Order: sequence, then structure tokens, then C-alpha cells
Amino acid sequence: MGFFFTVFYQPIFNLLVFLYNTLAFKDIGLAIIFITLIVRLILYPLSKKAIKSQKDLQNIQPELEEIKEKYKDNKEKMGPEIMALYKERKINPFGSCLPLLVQLPFLIAIYRVFFDELKDGATLNTQALYPFVANPGSLDPIAFGFFNFADKSLVLAILAGLAQFWQSKMMIGKAKSNNPAAAISNQMMYMMPVITVLIGASFPAGLTFYWLLTTLFSVAQQYIVLGMKQNKIEIVETKK
Repeated sequence: MGFFFTVFYQPIFNLLVFLYNTLAFKDIGLAIIFITLIVRLILYPLSKKAIKSQKDLQNIQPELEEIKEKYKDNKEKMGPEIMALYKERKINPFGSCLPLLVQLPFLIAIYRVFFDELKDGATLNTQALYPFVANPGSLDPIAFGFFNFADKSLVLAILAGLAQFWQSKMMIGKAKSNNPAAAISNQMMYMMPVITVLIGASFPAGLTFYWLLTTLFSVAQQYIVLGMKQNKIEIVETKK
């Protein structure tokens, strides 16, 4: 058994089974809600850093474009000027990427667990089960008494796409700009939901449901982080 299996896959798998046996009363839908909440809370410090860094980078895009335009014929001068702007604003240009990279193994493990276990008639991988976690034999894919999470669901895929659009729209905001970075952001705001729907429609409904939930939790976290940041800005401006 490899490192990924032991460190990431096995804990996620056992947490899902434990929640299924206890808090969820053997309802896979409730188990997915609980595991999404737990994972998002664990990863919240990293998500918070990523959200703040992404917003900070977007806020200085106009200034970055001015520097690029001013020094477009002097590449040697452009680099130091951009780094000086980052230093002045106390922004790490990789601050939004690194936390997401740390979260990636957890996300892959969750997807892999759902792919392996949310199948009609699938038996649990007893080798992955901890001795202190009761073995239910299998995970019943019927959620909330009527929804088969082993099947594909276009409805959940569309809802996940709409949630993705909501999240992107909130982060990008209503500001318009003619610079290339803003144009790319606007394109991605519409492309990512479409990609989400296409991919989500090919996944088992349980996995698409998790995707929808984690996006909604991300939206809530963005409201919290960006709201707190806005409040701090208003307090500072009031003191001035």
C-alpha cells in the first residue's frame, strides 16, 4: 500500500464509512454532507489564504497592466517594478496557488473513494477499513430515500455548474476592464461552469453532489473571508 493510499485515501474512506454508520443513519446523502463540512473546515485556513491572495491579485491588475505597458520595451525593468509592487502591497504572487496544491491530494482521495464505493452492489474494501470502524458490508447508494447516487445526474451537474458560476462571479466582481487578465477571467467565469456540467454529468451522482456541496461551502467561505476583509478596510478608512 502506497503513501497516497495510507495518508489520504484511507482516512477519507474510513471517515465516510464512520459517518455513514453513525451520524448519517446509513444515508449516503447525509454522510456526504457531513464529510464535505468536515473536510472544508479542516482545509479552511488554506482556503482562506487562497481566497485572500486571489482577490488581492485581482485588485492590483490595473496597476500591473500599467507597469507592463510602461515597460513593454524594457523587460529588464519590468520584472523589478512588478516585484516592487508585490512587495509594496505585501502580496505573494503564488499565494493563491500553493494552498490549492496542498488541498489537491485530499480532493483526489475523495473523488477516488466515491468512484470506488458509490456503485450498485459494490462491497467495501475491507483492507482499507480501520479495525475500529464497523463494516456495514456496503454503502447503500440510495440517498434521502429516493436518489440513486450510483447513477449519473444531469440535474445535479447543472446545479454544480450554476454554483461554479456564482462562485466565480462573486470573486471577479462587477468591475469591467480592457486588460488581458480581466478578459481571461471573464472567459473562465463562463467556461468553467460549462466544463463543470459536462464533467459532472459523467460522474456518479454522489460525486457530483459532493462537487456541488463543496462549491457552495466555498461560496460561503468567500463571503466570510471577503466580508471580513471589507469590514477591516472600512474600519481603517473610518479611522483616517
